[in-house]
Amino acid sequence: MVAAASDVALLLDPHGVIQDVVIGRDDLDAALVADWVGQPWAEIVTVESRAKVEALLKEAAGPPRWRRVNHPQASGSDWPILYSAVQISPPGRGKGTGRTIAFGRDLRATEALQLRLIEAQQAMERDYWRFRQAETRYRHLFQASSEAVLIVDAGSLRILEANPAAVALIGNGGAPRRLAGGSLTALFESPNAKPLQAALAAAKAARRADVVRTALADGGGRVAVSLSSFRQDDASLLLVRLARVGAEPAAASPVTETSMLLDFVRNAPDALVFTDQDGRIQMANAAFLALAQLGSDEQARGEPLDRWLGRTGVELGVLIQTVRQRGSMRMFSTLLRGEDGASTEVEVSASAATQDGKPVLAFAVRDVGRRLSAEPRAAGELPRTAGELTELVGRVPLKDIVGETTDLIEQLCIETALKMTSDNRASAAQMLGLSRQSLYVKLRRHGIGDLSDDEG
Repeated sequence: MVAAASDVALLLDPHGVIQDVVIGRDDLDAALVADWVGQPWAEIVTVESRAKVEALLKEAAGPPRWRRVNHPQASGSDWPILYSAVQISPPGRGKGTGRTIAFGRDLRATEALQLRLIEAQQAMERDYWRFRQAETRYRHLFQASSEAVLIVDAGSLRILEANPAAVALIGNGGAPRRLAGGSLTALFESPNAKPLQAALAAAKAARRADVVRTALADGGGRVAVSLSSFRQDDASLLLVRLARVGAEPAAASPVTETSMLLDFVRNAPDALVFTDQDGRIQMANAAFLALAQLGSDEQARGEPLDRWLGRTGVELGVLIQTVRQRGSMRMFSTLLRGEDGASTEVEVSASAATQDGKPVLAFAVRDVGRRLSAEPRAAGELPRTAGELTELVGRVPLKDIVGETTDLIEQLCIETALKMTSDNRASAAQMLGLSRQSLYVKLRRHGIGDLSDDEG
């Protein structure tokens, strides 16, 4: 019955010493509680939980109360359990008197969900501020543009927004008119003219229509009307650009395969960089300039890519060497450093190509710093940031944090270097700044890989 009522149950004597432990779930490892019997309950919890244990023992005779208690584990993480203590026999002199049962519920699954929720909330906040910044940029461009632009609902042809240039053009030098809320067709002298109606229908169906010339109402003069459609929040909208006849922009040149690829490279959401065989940048798109915190591509052209990409001085060299040998490489994890000091975790895919008979290297750099991890960090895994490391303070003594993380850092660096160099130990030793013999000594000490006698 006790096992069915809780995940973990503790039978305690009048002094709070554990006499027996009952596990109520088959998926709980009995090794976690193997050494609890015979120890005081307050000695097997973290420092901040001892006061809660004492309170639970004092309150055992009264109405049940639940308190969260953390148990330290050998892996360095805590095991959170929600306890309620119930006194099963009153204090006395006889055998078995004053005993208490503490019913516990395992909170690890709940804690993992809470951590995931916090990470999701932080990701949503980051996205929210990025959208706010994008909206601010759009508003500035919309208001400051010298081209007359209207945003129109495609179904009702009602004007949703008009920039100052559109108000000035349609007002024709008179008093400013309020355009938002009015009808698009009411702006023109012949709203039912076939060319204008055909252009509106073409824009709705094919996203873009040919430029139509028509006259504005009230003697506003002739204008060239350019229409294109787009979707926002499941609504179909029209982007209407107006220009005085004779002042409209030249017609766009036919779209070719080369221009499509070039347009994709320039506007791709992932950072794209092209370098020569030595890693000097020949071309970089806007996404890379944003990650590297550069104002223009002239600041990047001719500079070595490892000025921004890579954790160590030889990391990019290893990547370039691998691409030369294999022709391509995918999902190389590294760090990109911005000019203003910001750093971003990125994944790099690279391939070799030719341009006008000359070999070039193409790099695709993806920001992975804001990805949510599929699972909470495993116990014992090295924290990636100082913020995560400080979470251990108060739960683990400082000397233990320093002692355990030193070996973890060394082991993690060696394993990462071997992974990035496809287990090439000579390249890994160069990346780590070690001699090959020193690397072999550390490999043997950490039990990484298989070493032959002549290597060890």
